[in-house]
Amino acid sequence: MKTDRKILMPYLTGGVTPQWTDYLPAMVEAGADAIEVGIPFSDPTLDGPTIQEASNVALADGTTPRSVLSALSETTVDVPIIVSTYANLAVRKGFCTELKEAGVADLIVPDLPLEEVPAIEEGIELALLVSPATPTDRAHEIAARSRGFVYAVSSMSTTGERDHLPASAIDLATRLKDATDQPILVGFGISRPAHAAEAAKVADGVIVGAAIMRRVLDGAGPAEVGEYVATLRAALD
Repeated sequence: MKTDRKILMPYLTGGVTPQWTDYLPAMVEAGADAIEVGIPFSDPTLDGPTIQEASNVALADGTTPRSVLSALSETTVDVPIIVSTYANLAVRKGFCTELKEAGVADLIVPDLPLEEVPAIEEGIELALLVSPATPTDRAHEIAARSRGFVYAVSSMSTTGERDHLPASAIDLATRLKDATDQPILVGFGISRPAHAAEAAKVADGVIVGAAIMRRVLDGAGPAEVGEYVATLRAALD
């Protein structure tokens, strides 16, 4: 995933509203270069309260992995769709085939250890996560194994909105730039346009989740979410 500009990847929980796929073209129109779609999970260990709430709303409405992928297969946008989920679903036989059939480009599995990467079927690109606490040698190994991009976790905490971008995010992105030619995308806590601009001074782009989902949960429609995504795009440009 390479572009001639800084990469903006907004996140959306699949099934969070009955018409959740309407948000996808609005994000693209606002300047998204890719979109991460989360499959709701009952015990999202790395997700903070906002995305946990979004997952609970989706699950209560009957959302399943199959319903998310079915909706994606019926939705066409001109950017890559990256699915995120947890390992017990990702390693299920046939899951990666279902992703490909739905037009998904990459997969993020935040709780999958590097040693278990071979358990994921071939044919889908697996983007791996590196945290500020990851030792340098292991960070380089993870970056070398990652495909599509490398997910640089900004701090040692769950996802969520923050008042400032941790210095650890910049330090990690700097380290990873020496380890791989894959794009480095910073996520976890990118909440404001200024955060995106700061991270992109070193990284190749940002992933924005909780700040978007807070707006969706508070009732913002596709147009309003698109307006927010456009402010991030402007900051990156």
